[in-house]
Amino acid sequence: MSQILFVLTGAQHWTLADGTQHPTGFWADEAVAPYEAFKASGHQVVVATPGGVVPSVDQTSLSPDANGGQDNADRVAAGLETFTELGQPLSIEDVRIDSGGGPAGFDAVFYPGGHGPMEDLATDSDSGTLLVRTLASGRPLGVVCHGPAALLAAHTQEGASAVYGFRLTGFSNAEEQQAGFANKAKWLLQDRLVEAGAHFDEGEPWAPHVVVDRNLVSGQNPASAGPVAAEIIKMLG
Repeated sequence: MSQILFVLTGAQHWTLADGTQHPTGFWADEAVAPYEAFKASGHQVVVATPGGVVPSVDQTSLSPDANGGQDNADRVAAGLETFTELGQPLSIEDVRIDSGGGPAGFDAVFYPGGHGPMEDLATDSDSGTLLVRTLASGRPLGVVCHGPAALLAAHTQEGASAVYGFRLTGFSNAEEQQAGFANKAKWLLQDRLVEAGAHFDEGEPWAPHVVVDRNLVSGQNPASAGPVAAEIIKMLG
């Protein structure tokens, strides 16, 4: 049995280019699908957020339209009810580093998306340090959809991006355009990851797409969350 650290956004809104605040949080199925997969494989999950705040779900992610129909929306909502760890998060800054250079007590780290990470985790230095340490430790690190925004805060002691030269994916410009936010956002995730020196591997919009490079497992969109979890479970053996 392994213990997996789920790092979620603590943001309840995403500030757009015109200064308006778009309600957001974490994307429900990007947390529920991996959580259920990890638990079904016998692993334990611990949640952490900036400041230890209880994370908020993006209400749009609970709608039938976002889940391919009412049946799936009901399944995701029921999954959130069983994800009791969401109500008792650690604070990211309280996660200790062990002698192996990784997060103490954890065998893998996972970041789901939603637009929330664009607001807080993209600039959170404690999260950035956790990501740097996890990558260096060789322990599996999964990031999905807008979760890779957290990688923008991850820098080596020399100041370089921790994902410079990594092959990875995340929510694409094409998907942001189709979602209606590309012209409203202050910046786009794909652009920033490329600027950081990562090799962005873009799949078809909305289709499952997973990229594995060393111990980094990245997924492009909500449909990729379950496949990312499956890769991490394989890595954990």
